Amino acid sequence: MIVDLPDTTTAKISKALVRIREEGGAVALGRVLTLIIAAELGHEEEAIEAANDASREHPMRVIVLSTEAAAAADCAPRVDAEIRVGGDAGASEVIVLRAYGDAASDPESLVTGLLLPDAPVVAWWPGEAPAVPAESPLGRIAYRRITDASAQADPQAALTQICSSYRPGDTDFAWTRLTLWRAQLAAVLDQPPYESITAVSVSGALDSPSTTLLAAWLQLQLQVPVVYELTSGENANGIHGVHLTRASGVISLEREVPGIATLTQPGQPVQDLTLKRRSLRDCLSDELRRLDPDELYGEVITKGLPQLTGPTETTGDHS
Repeated sequence: MIVDLPDTTTAKISKALVRIREEGGAVALGRVLTLIIAAELGHEEEAIEAANDASREHPMRVIVLSTEAAAAADCAPRVDAEIRVGGDAGASEVIVLRAYGDAASDPESLVTGLLLPDAPVVAWWPGEAPAVPAESPLGRIAYRRITDASAQADPQAALTQICSSYRPGDTDFAWTRLTLWRAQLAAVLDQPPYESITAVSVSGALDSPSTTLLAAWLQLQLQVPVVYELTSGENANGIHGVHLTRASGVISLEREVPGIATLTQPGQPVQDLTLKRRSLRDCLSDELRRLDPDELYGEVITKGLPQLTGPTETTGDHS
């Protein structure tokens, strides 16, 4: 069910929520958090769909604040709202606020009256993120702050900005997308022979901040120089592969076909592994499982990333 509230106020939205609960039996009981999604007008539906899917694991209230990238000075201040419950909201209740003109200038006041009482707040910017998320109006009221470097105009430069602006509680989907890669590499190194890694190389697409964070993680964990290559080209996307050198030979984990990785180890048969790019829903669900700061991510972004010596950039047509 979708209830439209054109040209409305926070007080009217709250009353409408109460009325919907009384008439339809929808309740906020069991909601474990409030997720605030800050999106550009017209680009919020993909994020709402991901939140609806994630709500089946994390029942929550979703507040979507949509504003224009550059508010028109002559646009009359106005807030249009939608309340979505039931089949249109997964296991959550979704409040969509579309703010125009000066009404968009104070996002904190727009959402404060709609937050679930005594529940943690998570802020997510699926598109362009603030320069310092923790100091932004929405970031100040959030326990966790989620950004996505791959959605920025220059993903690699976004990592540099994230490094300088990091505060405990920040995280980025470029890191979340590495979970399967990190788990697979850790599993390989947890098997004999237990030899020290002497060299590491990582390759991926120029627009893949996850490739750079993977190199930074390996640099931090293994304390050996990591060489990483970033490739531009029409077919270059995501992480391409990792090569770990030790005395008995080279361990290679390469993804030349989308969704399938090939693991090659000295003295063992070649293995094909499922290694898909994680969906927006998977990444969001992962990050909502923890509301405390991700300390490892903090170390990788503030210590591992600065230790990297810089990528080699090439042009190619990797799959």
